[in-house]
Amino acid sequence: MNYPDLKKARIRTDKEVEYKENPMVSGTKFLEKKYFLRTYGCQMNEHDGEQMASILEHLGMSACDDLEKSDVIVLNTCAIRENAHDKVFGYLGRIKHLKKTRPDVIVAIGGCMSQEEGVVENLKKHHPYVNIVFGTHNIHELGSMLLDAASEKQDIEVYSIEGDVYEHIPYKRASEITAWVNIIYGCDKFCTYCIVPYTRGKERSRHLDEIVSEVEALKNRGYMEVTLLGQNVNAYGHDLKEKVEFSELLEAVAKTGIPRIRFVTSHPWNFTDKMIEVIAKYDNIMPYIHLPLQSGSDRILKLMGRKYTKNEYLDLFHKMKSQIPNVSITTDIIVGFPGETESDFESTLEVVEECKFDGAFTFIFSPREGTPAAKMKDDTPLEEKEERLKRLNERINFYSKESNKRLVGHITPVLVLGESEKDSTKVYGYTDTMKLVNVKAPKNTIGKIIDVKITDAKSFSLDGEINEKIHS
Repeated sequence: MNYPDLKKARIRTDKEVEYKENPMVSGTKFLEKKYFLRTYGCQMNEHDGEQMASILEHLGMSACDDLEKSDVIVLNTCAIRENAHDKVFGYLGRIKHLKKTRPDVIVAIGGCMSQEEGVVENLKKHHPYVNIVFGTHNIHELGSMLLDAASEKQDIEVYSIEGDVYEHIPYKRASEITAWVNIIYGCDKFCTYCIVPYTRGKERSRHLDEIVSEVEALKNRGYMEVTLLGQNVNAYGHDLKEKVEFSELLEAVAKTGIPRIRFVTSHPWNFTDKMIEVIAKYDNIMPYIHLPLQSGSDRILKLMGRKYTKNEYLDLFHKMKSQIPNVSITTDIIVGFPGETESDFESTLEVVEECKFDGAFTFIFSPREGTPAAKMKDDTPLEEKEERLKRLNERINFYSKESNKRLVGHITPVLVLGESEKDSTKVYGYTDTMKLVNVKAPKNTIGKIIDVKITDAKSFSLDGEINEKIHS
């Protein structure tokens, strides 16, 4: 067994990254069995879940959305905030009851939570019925761990390492229209509040030709959109022997001709003028950028270890707005970071008022065990943090709706992804600027880019009707 060690997880060396072929195992033990897979957290976790699903089906299992009827249960977890922990441990209560009546059910816990020392200790002590615990560095071992699983023992294999790169990973993709494509793993920024550099390892890039080949294969299978994934996509290529930057990768992917390209997430620290130039140059690179702010206070940004100032962020923001036509910019903001005063919070509101973001993910600070921020003095009452969050969200929602209202009466291209959940006479999709639209259009538009006339705007979505032109 191997247990997580946050001190080891922090280590960064000059050790060369190994590029390996992804191993797959087969067997008859799980033929015709059913699996239940539940994923929490970010897009990277969702893509990891697609890898897990492929492994499970390679063993002969089929997906099941009924927990009670499943033979294997896999929880793919997130560690970014405390409520993500609470959701997983709350769900384990249901599973514990199921194990009492069906002890042969195999339960596996994977993902970022498994990389935390306290979580594994909790699982050992309070949840011994969990059969398998694996981490972010050894998803590929899930198949062999399942084949070796025995109900009476707990198998814990979590590696606190810098990490390698596995290529030619098979995925059971959740969509036949849009796809995630990993370009860089891990993070070396070590923002003081963030657990990701510990749970995901060091920054390590895939080779450009492997990424382009994957995108070309997706295009040939009829995919309309890819999202290039990384904890910080802007850092792509800095660790490779060959001289390559993210802007060059973006351009190479654009030249494949796939209709739509997106990328997440960008750190302001690494966003270059060349990236802006490439985004503006190619029509199939969507004019949508998620650019986390976290705070508008220079003092708090320094405590966070963000490596930029309020004015540097604003300079970058306005450069994007002036050089990328029709660009939409969203952000992340943390409220109540240790030591944040009302004046610090007002500085954040000032940035929101100036930028008028198209949308934002906003959170109250959640201390993560093992990070520097978790040890900082935090004497701001929760009620005050909640009041600040409410004020922030009021401004964010106002500007989000104002941004949406500007589209009313205009015709915009929308990639249709499926039938609307609330109205079967409508389909839904996203504009090039990543705005959700519910459209009065026939079902045969699913998987196509159509021109939509926007008829109404809400804070978080748009309504529209199909125009005659269908792009593809």
